[in-house]
Amino acid sequence: MPDALPIADLADRVRGGDRRALAQAITLVESTRADHREQAELLLASLLPYSGQGVRVGISGVPGVGKSTFIEAFGLHVIDRGHKVAVLAIDPTSQRTGGSILGDKTRMELLSRDTRAFIRPSPAGSTLGGVARRTREAMLLVEAAGFDVVIVETVGVGQSETAVADMVDLFLLLLPPAGGDELQGIKKGIVELADMIVVNKADGDLANAARHAEAEYRHALALLRPANSNWRVPVLSCSALNKVGIDGIWDRIGEYQRVLGDDGSIDRRRADQARAWMWNEIRETLIAAFQRDPAVRAELSGLEQAAAAGSVTPGAAARRLLTLFRRTER
Repeated sequence: MPDALPIADLADRVRGGDRRALAQAITLVESTRADHREQAELLLASLLPYSGQGVRVGISGVPGVGKSTFIEAFGLHVIDRGHKVAVLAIDPTSQRTGGSILGDKTRMELLSRDTRAFIRPSPAGSTLGGVARRTREAMLLVEAAGFDVVIVETVGVGQSETAVADMVDLFLLLLPPAGGDELQGIKKGIVELADMIVVNKADGDLANAARHAEAEYRHALALLRPANSNWRVPVLSCSALNKVGIDGIWDRIGEYQRVLGDDGSIDRRRADQARAWMWNEIRETLIAAFQRDPAVRAELSGLEQAAAAGSVTPGAAARRLLTLFRRTER
């Protein structure tokens, strides 16, 4: 952390809306160094009372659906309504090199130039769910910096790319104009998690297909049991490219906030998310400690090979390693 500020000064500058300080704060919480983690905890503790006031929206969709185009059009619309928008965009990480593209600022050129917007691309790393491990903490930081609409964009959609639903108030599933067999390809699990479904690219030659897809998705949702009896998941369509239909989406998000805010659902959801976040942190920390343990490292490779060769069961290998870990931890 070059040119690091004292934590108290960094917290004050974040609260004052200093974009450089905010970027530095997010870099700090994303660091895996032990000393940085201690500093990050102090920073988060000092800023926690000033977070939580934003509208948290998660957006996921299949590759090619136009997430970046949609987020830029949506973000600019929300800014025009007097809000400040933060986009936490998670880039896929190469399983070979560990590198990521981090290109969201180039894909959201207009939004990235607006001083009322803050875009932070982060590599997904090895974290399942299409989100970086520290996305939740980054969300608290941007809220403390005064951004009252926080958008979390995931790397894609699938069985493991649903963790974003566990950290936002509203999960928006962006889908392409499709139907029939293509509709069958959309995972039921992620559709069940959605609080809103939006069919993008409702323009040009795809306009009719988008209308048909909207009707088909609405019919499919009617067969599912709603997660909240006070909210019927809407299916909308838009053209992010032509900025058509964006206003209706923002209006429905406002309606969602009013309805589920009044009945306490959003507060309960955030409380459940905080508990899940705590346990996830426990799991991640224990796994990291397990992998660093000298006794475990000494036998890990051999037991992995034995399990792969079938000379020992995976369960027995795991129990052996856990026994070594528990002995070391005493």
